[in-house]
Parts: sequence; structure tokens; C-alpha cells
Amino acid sequence: MSLTVVGFATSMSQSAGAWVMPEQLAVFKPPASQMLYRFTSAATQQQVRAGLAGLTAKLPRGSLDVSRSYLSIKAAFSGPSDDYLPFMTLFGVLGLVVSVLIVGNVISGAVISGFRHIGVLKALGFTPNQVVAVYLVMVCLPAVTGSVLGTALGGLLTAPVLESAFEGVETGTATLTVGAWVPVVCFLGMPALAALAALLPALRAHRLPAAPAISMGGAPRATRGLRMQRLLGGARLPRSVSLGLAQPFTRPGRSAMTMGAIVLGVTTVTLSTGLTSTILAFNEAGSGGRTSEFFVRANRPGVGPTRTLSDPQTEAMLRSLPGTLTVTAGVFVGVDLTGQRQPLDVQFLREDTPSLASRIVSGRWLEGPGEVVVPPAFLSQRGLKVGDRITLELKGEQARASIVGEAMEGGSRFIWSSWETLDTLAPRLQADLYQVRLKPGTDAKAYAQAVKAADPGLRAEIDADKGESIDTTTVVGFASAFTVLLTLVAALGVFNTVLLNTRERRRELGMLRAVGMTPWQVTAMTTTSMALLGAASGLLGIPLGMAGHRIVVDNVGSIVFSDAMKAVWHVPQLILPASAGVTIAVLGALLPARSAARLTIAKVLHSE
Repeated sequence: MSLTVVGFATSMSQSAGAWVMPEQLAVFKPPASQMLYRFTSAATQQQVRAGLAGLTAKLPRGSLDVSRSYLSIKAAFSGPSDDYLPFMTLFGVLGLVVSVLIVGNVISGAVISGFRHIGVLKALGFTPNQVVAVYLVMVCLPAVTGSVLGTALGGLLTAPVLESAFEGVETGTATLTVGAWVPVVCFLGMPALAALAALLPALRAHRLPAAPAISMGGAPRATRGLRMQRLLGGARLPRSVSLGLAQPFTRPGRSAMTMGAIVLGVTTVTLSTGLTSTILAFNEAGSGGRTSEFFVRANRPGVGPTRTLSDPQTEAMLRSLPGTLTVTAGVFVGVDLTGQRQPLDVQFLREDTPSLASRIVSGRWLEGPGEVVVPPAFLSQRGLKVGDRITLELKGEQARASIVGEAMEGGSRFIWSSWETLDTLAPRLQADLYQVRLKPGTDAKAYAQAVKAADPGLRAEIDADKGESIDTTTVVGFASAFTVLLTLVAALGVFNTVLLNTRERRRELGMLRAVGMTPWQVTAMTTTSMALLGAASGLLGIPLGMAGHRIVVDNVGSIVFSDAMKAVWHVPQLILPASAGVTIAVLGALLPARSAARLTIAKVLHSE
């Protein structure tokens, strides 16, 4: 029967490759039917299962081959991006909170240090609302500039990121794009967020009368940290250290916002450290000691010498070679899944020792015919779970199989099954890939030469995929980049705080220098004030980072981490986060502290 192609379309569920009219379909005499239903309650997988059970309750046993809901199709499209979404979201939220704290700190400092300026503005006739508008405009101008640059840069990165995240998803001629509201919200949202962060300190300028504001800007003010200075003065500490430890209590609000930025910096460092440790543990568990593992492959037809040994002869030869510990024979076969057009890549294994069993996170490894082990993406994208049954098809032959285990990772099209299952589908297929584990101390080069001498059509090589995967490198790279950026932003927050403090204390610093304090002591006093905040921030940031780490590793889309991979927090792993708070504080305070130390006594007192 000849048909005319009148249009191009794609099936989101991959359950159809072409569409015809009902009267034409009868000519093809299909062996099965596909029914499409809409349920009134279908927000969750449980509701879909309940609706399906009601529809099929009166059908004969075995009538339903396979079912699939829109939720699993939705997961199939979002699955490739699920690996990156949790930690990118968390890092993005941390970055926004740090930005808000810094904006609030900057405007608060500008208001406090600009009392004289506020008084002059009001004396010249500025209304309180106009003064508030001055400070809001002060922060909105750079915020708008940053939003323009950030939105433009984000737009340029959107296309390649989407292509990478949804690689392998068949969308036909459709183009993956983001909604038009996203750049609009980003462009307008950041200035609005900055304005809200600046509103509270700006309202303080609104309430200041003109005369007191001018007086407060020119006269020295009582220090709220004086009591703490007297208390620490009795301790056996260097005078520069005791004065520095008391300084954060002078401006408690400013110190709290600065501490918040450092806490988030420590949280980021802790989160990144935990993610890196989990990923390394995952790689180590997945590799299974691949430094002593060989892959023996048979040459494809027409590529190199032809294989002379049969499958059983090859396996017997490998077992007889000196240094062989275990041999696992396997073959990759493209198999259809009943009810879906998209084929599966199934690795059928014949092994004496379950060398891949360490990859199981739920259920168990293969033990007999009619069993499969699948990755998390396979389950989530098809709405299945361990214990469900599927039907494999190969050239008209079918085999029912039970999902007995869930592996740590793998693509949504890749599963493992036993050799006995392959005998049901294609009994004449032979293995063409042999995974060989060598005994400790075996010469790998000599072993490869022995395999080639036994059959020139075989090639032996150490597993080339024993290093970090591309996904692992991407996750660690993103985490490291976000950590560096947020650490620098937190350090800039400290820099701003110290700069405001030193400008407000010019008279006090001049007097201290006049009574004999050296530049080195001024630097030590200033950095000590921030080091105290850094140490306290470390105590708060570490548990927050540990909680964030747990949230991320529990919500990665295509990977399931075992409990041992999540339990990465030991003394060595906590050393870096514990010192991160002090390091951020000292690095941010060092430059303005040295600048304050270089101020000459005459210049400071003359300006006052």
C-alpha cells in the first residue's frame, strides 16, 4: 500500500512513528491496540495508577502489555537536566542572598556615614521622601546596569546549556527555548530586590531631622562597643587584639549582615567540599578497581583480523591465561520495549562472579533468567519501580522480565540482563566483549600480548573509562566555580564593611596612632575584628552546608548515591570549611586594614 507523506510530526512518548486515518489502519492489521485516556485526577503517579486499575479491572489477565503516563514522559524530557538543577538552584539562591546582604550593608553604611550629607540635603529643601529616593537611586543605577549585563549574558548561554541538558531527547523540528517571561523577570527582579534591600536603611535617612543629622555628621558619637572594650581590656590580650574583638559590637546591625555573607560563603565551601567527596566516592565505587581490569573485544567484521575463536573457546582461553581472576562475557543488543518505539541498549552478561553487584543501590543483582537491572533514569522516565515487569522484543521474539535491581547510574535507554534471557530472544548470538579482572601483580602488557597471540581478532585494553565521567567533571567544575565566585562576593562584603568602619573611625585611628599604636597593630586590630565574625560564621555555616549537601545528593535525577557515599563528613573534610570563615574575613579585611594603617596622624586629625 502506497502512502503520501503530508506532514512531519514527532511522538513525545516515542510510541508511534507515523499516523494514518482509521480506515487505512485496518489494512495493516495491527497485532495490538493503543488506548489513550484522560483522567480527572492525574496529578500524581498514584492517581494515574488508581485510574488505570479501575479501567483494566475487568479485562482478561494478560490483556495489558504496558502502560505509561504523561508524568513519566514529562520526566523523560526533564531527566537530563535533573542532575544539574538541584545544586545550580541552591548555589543560585545562595548568590542572591549574599547579594541582598551586601546591598543592604552598603546602603546602611552610606546612610550612617552620610549623616552630614543627609542633613545638608534636608537643609536645602529636600523632603524626607526625596532623600529616600536619592539613596534608592544610588543602588538602583548599578543594579540596573548589572541586570542588563547579566540578562544579556544569560541569554547567550541559554541555547548551549539547553542543548547540553536535553541532549538525546527527540523533539523533531521544535527548538528548546525558555519563556519570554524569564529574562523580563530577571531584568526587573534584580533591581527590585536591590531596592527592597536598600529600603530599610533608606527609611532611617527619612526620619533624621536636618540639624541633628548635621551635628551627628560632624561630632564624635558615643561608642556602643565601649562596654565590651572595657571588658576585654582586662583580659591578658594584646591591646590591638582586644580592641579588634570589641569592634563588631559597635555596629551590631552591620556586623550581622557581614556575618551573614560570611556564613553563606562558608556554607558554599562546605557544600562544594561535600559534593566533591561524594562524587569521588561514587567514581571509586563505580570503577570497582578498574586499574586491574581488562576489556577484551572482538574486532567488528571488516575491521582488522577476523576472530577465529568462538565465544566458548574465547572464554575458555581467557580463563586459562596466567593472572586471570574472573571473566564476564557480554554483548550489547538493541532490544525494543513493548509499547515504546524507542529501543533499549541491553547488555546481556554471562558471569561466574557478580563483579557489577557493587553498583546496586536497591534490590539485588541478576541471579537468573527473566531478570533485569536498570538505572534510576529508566525507572523515573517510565513510571516504574523495582519489582515491576516489562516485555522485551527482538525480531518477533518476546521475553517477560522482572526489574530486580536499581543501579547507581546509567542512561534511560541502557539496562542489564542475564544471558539466559538472551537465550529466549536470540539463542545464536555470541558474546563479543569480555570483562577480565586480573590478579594483583599481573603484568598487563604481557597479558594483552598473550590475548593477541591466542587470537589476532581479539584486542585487550585497560578500561579507558576508569577516570572521571563528563557529568562528574561538569558537576565538580560548576561547584568549584560557584564556590570561588560566592567566596569572592562574601570577601567583597567584608571589604565594604571594613572600609566603612575605617572611614567612620578616622578620628579614633588618628588618636590611637598618636598615643603610639604602630601601623602593624592597626592592621592586626582591624583584621581581628573581622576574624571574630569569620570564626563565628564557620560554626553556623558548616551545618548549613552539610544540610545543603544532603538536599542536593538526595535529589539528583539520574544518579542514586548510597548512604556510604553521602556520609563524607569526617575530621579531614571539616578542616577546610572550618577555616573558610576566618580566611574569607581576613582576605576581605586585609586591603582596607593596610590602607587604614598607612594613614598619617596629621592628615587624619587635620581632616577632622
